[in-house]
Amino acid sequence: MNRKIKISELAPFDLAEYLQDEADLVEYLNQVVADGDAGELAHALGVVAKARGMAQMAEAAGIGREALYKALRPGSQPRFDTIARVCAALGLRLTVQSAVQAD
Repeated sequence: MNRKIKISELAPFDLAEYLQDEADLVEYLNQVVADGDAGELAHALGVVAKARGMAQMAEAAGIGREALYKALRPGSQPRFDTIARVCAALGLRLTVQSAVQAD
């Protein structure tokens, strides 16, 4: 007997629940950066901040919790200063490397 499951009965997917350790966070953010979507980067930082505890991240970044939620929602365009402060609060560093490979 097959029981059909309604979409409304499924629990919402929350990626933050699956980011278990530092390696998971770094891999996730590196993939988002590689995709090159600034709005998605803001959202990804929000997911990582949520995984670490949004209130704690907001305090460490010196940004109000509600302001942090707003800045890191999907499709937002936060200032670089906000991105840098969130990365610092997360203990992460943005780096630059050449996209051109040397021969």
